[in-house]
Amino acid sequence: MLLAVPLAPLAGSALAGIFGTAFGGNKFGRGVSHSVTIFGVLLSFLLSALVFQSVVFEGARFDQTIYEWMVIGGLKMEIGFLIDSITAMMMCVVTFVSLMVHIYTIGYMEEDDGYNRFFSYISLFTFSMLMLVMSNNLLQLFFGWEAVGLVSYLLIGFYFKKPTAIFANMKAFIVNRVGDFGFIVGIGLIAAYTGTFNYTEIFAKLPEIESTLMPGTGWLLVTAIGICLFIGAMGKSAQFPLHAWLPDSMEGPTPISALIHAATMVTAGIFMVSRMSPLYELSDVALNFILVIGAITALFMGILGVIQNDIKRVIAYSTLSQLGYMTVALGASAYSVAVFHLMTHAFFKALLFLGAGSVIIGMHHNQDIRWMGGVRKYMPITWITFLLGNLALIGTPFFSGFYSKDAIIEAVKASNLPATGFATFAVMAGVFITAFYSFRLYWIVFHGEERYDQNPDAHHHHDDHGHGHEHDGKPHESPWVVTVPLLLLAIPSVVIGAMALMPMLFGDFFKGVIHVDAAKHPAMTHLADSIHGWVGMALHGFQAAPFWLALAGVLVSYVFYMVKPEIPAAIMAFSKKIGLYQVLEGKYGVDWVYENVFARGARMFGTAFWRAGDQAIIDGAVVNGSWKVIGKLASVVRWFQSGYIYHYALVMILGVFVLMTYFVWLNK
Repeated sequence: MLLAVPLAPLAGSALAGIFGTAFGGNKFGRGVSHSVTIFGVLLSFLLSALVFQSVVFEGARFDQTIYEWMVIGGLKMEIGFLIDSITAMMMCVVTFVSLMVHIYTIGYMEEDDGYNRFFSYISLFTFSMLMLVMSNNLLQLFFGWEAVGLVSYLLIGFYFKKPTAIFANMKAFIVNRVGDFGFIVGIGLIAAYTGTFNYTEIFAKLPEIESTLMPGTGWLLVTAIGICLFIGAMGKSAQFPLHAWLPDSMEGPTPISALIHAATMVTAGIFMVSRMSPLYELSDVALNFILVIGAITALFMGILGVIQNDIKRVIAYSTLSQLGYMTVALGASAYSVAVFHLMTHAFFKALLFLGAGSVIIGMHHNQDIRWMGGVRKYMPITWITFLLGNLALIGTPFFSGFYSKDAIIEAVKASNLPATGFATFAVMAGVFITAFYSFRLYWIVFHGEERYDQNPDAHHHHDDHGHGHEHDGKPHESPWVVTVPLLLLAIPSVVIGAMALMPMLFGDFFKGVIHVDAAKHPAMTHLADSIHGWVGMALHGFQAAPFWLALAGVLVSYVFYMVKPEIPAAIMAFSKKIGLYQVLEGKYGVDWVYENVFARGARMFGTAFWRAGDQAIIDGAVVNGSWKVIGKLASVVRWFQSGYIYHYALVMILGVFVLMTYFVWLNK
């Protein structure tokens, strides 16, 4: 049964991807393609729900190897599942959000040529993500980790004729490689010192290595491992300074933004750190590092959301900011709170993205909020669900986001790490900023004067399929395949926080899964003293500072964008004068540094090699004597050098596989 969970979406993906595209001769039409993939994910969701039920209510656990790939020396490489409460919860979130996105895509992508290819990719993503969370060892985790990165690459560059999309997917791919380098070093250190990839065996060995120092340094080994693994999480979960790829990833179609860049893939880093909690509890240095990075991300990425004009980019920056919150919770050793926020955020952020996508459909695929306004009259369902998602995001008491966000703020205050002061300031200021830009978006898009008649995409819009859109450019409510997922995501966005609060944070839900050294890290103990139930917490929330900060953010944005729009205009003019706006517009210069320092440096390095190596030695001495051989070789090699990254990825994987098999054969 467990095997069916990841394999069902994989089968759907393979069928749609091979028979639904030119690759396999376009044998499947659209209906067949979306049916096989949706059925696969639906099956996966239903099985996940069953698994969740047996794990939570019957205390079922599963941890064993499914398939042994190979053994090198004493190191086992295998595929295995570890099913416990955190896995079961992640499986349900991944499959549910994925199912909603699959249904929604029927409406969103109806006019798109790449329809079948798109369904194939999102099902493949679902498979990869499930392999990642169900894994019981680091090797399979790494497989899932790289696979979701690859699918993200394919989807960001989905419109492969658009230069911006191609630039964005390269950027995501490369920035992720930087993080993954740290990640694989961390895995290597673990394998070197424990001789195993299996979580349970690693945790059993931890007491032996907790006071080991890294050779040649005064660092604790656990600190080095913890920071290396977290660098991997910084790439995936888009923490400063490896966050630069996420806003650009908005080049992909909206359903991707919801599924990958809000609900599931970006939370893989948070999941991984929580899974490795016994390791992180041994190193205060690593935890403090996590706390600082998370606080920077939560505060400064939120500020950038204020100046964006693209509806999806505003939500992308809020995702960065919320991932910062989760990371802060990890640093404060409140792992269960981080995972709780991961879950509540997955629902309301997927809802916001899909709501934004629904507006984009109504706007004839224009994403600029400067052309929107007064949309609520035309799109009532989108309006209500978007508002509910926004209220959850800013932490309105009784909504799901309130419980997890408030718990994070309380946990940080109670932490005793050196960076606590800064982190507390960052998460409190972040509350105001989040409320401000979320409602800036809301007022401009759903209230305000109607500006759709100036929308450049609305007039000359004639459908190839004769759908007969009204040509006055007025937006209209999206079809049911779009609104039903919105309604189904709005429900958990409102209620799931209250339902899950007590069992997840203070019950036995994560017992034996997440470990906290209560003596060293008092955050969770403090939370348990102050929170006694969902009603009390919400009622108390009305008196606490975060609620008033959020309210202030909403009111200030109302005044700025509904009553006196000249105020933000004046502020903008002033900040342009002092250069502040330019700093924000340039995203603090991070991208500039990447493009000019790292990319150029690498190119110069390459050029030097080419001059000395290629021109002098190879061309001068070698080639002229042997050009015939080279010519023959080149005709073969040309097949591999296609210039497509996915071909290279395939060749690399095959190469690794051949090498591994060769070594195993040698060892025999």
